[in-house]
Amino acid sequence: MDIIKFDVYRGPNIGVYINANDDFLLLPMGFAQTKAEKLAEYLKTEIIYSSVANTRLLGALIVMNNNGILLPKTAYMDEYEFLKKETKMEIGVLDSKYSALGNVICANDKGAVVSPWLSKDDCKTIEQVLGVEVLQKRIAGFNQTGAVMVANNSGAAIHPEADEEDMKTFANIMGVKIEQTTINNGIPYVMSGIVANNHTVVVGSMTSGPEIMMLTRAFLN
Repeated sequence: MDIIKFDVYRGPNIGVYINANDDFLLLPMGFAQTKAEKLAEYLKTEIIYSSVANTRLLGALIVMNNNGILLPKTAYMDEYEFLKKETKMEIGVLDSKYSALGNVICANDKGAVVSPWLSKDDCKTIEQVLGVEVLQKRIAGFNQTGAVMVANNSGAAIHPEADEEDMKTFANIMGVKIEQTTINNGIPYVMSGIVANNHTVVVGSMTSGPEIMMLTRAFLN
């Protein structure tokens, strides 16, 4: 597995706009073809151009693992039907007022750490669609659990102020090693600068050498 630097729209916030699992790379409509092909080559995936809620925010609004895809209730029916047809995956809609699902859910194929803001019905939907065990807990005082932790099936990066005991709990739920780090030269909201599947970890172009070292410890060892 490699860690590769990349930028989108002349910025390092790749996790806001891009989503990926081991088979599919979700990119905004109109995304540059040459960059799309390079990114798909890195992640070893097919490319799907889409929108969600008529926006480019595919990382912030969608949660996806290898079992299913969660869309916010603000997504349009044609977006739902398109993704269902293209991926042939289980797709669910989370009936929550928190439409930025990527900010409130961190999931891999084994478990999910989700925001205490979400309801019990939301958690059941997450369990069913993503096929994972769900734990509701804040991270480093933040309810935006998806914004401050990113995981694949081998590792996870988490907010640098996360509690050590909490990290042990999360590691057990998700079956991974977890390391505290920032992204893009000091940003603690790691989701904003990481797109990870089980082939590759792609990070924002401003990610520093020490941050790459911490990500290597999390995802590659």
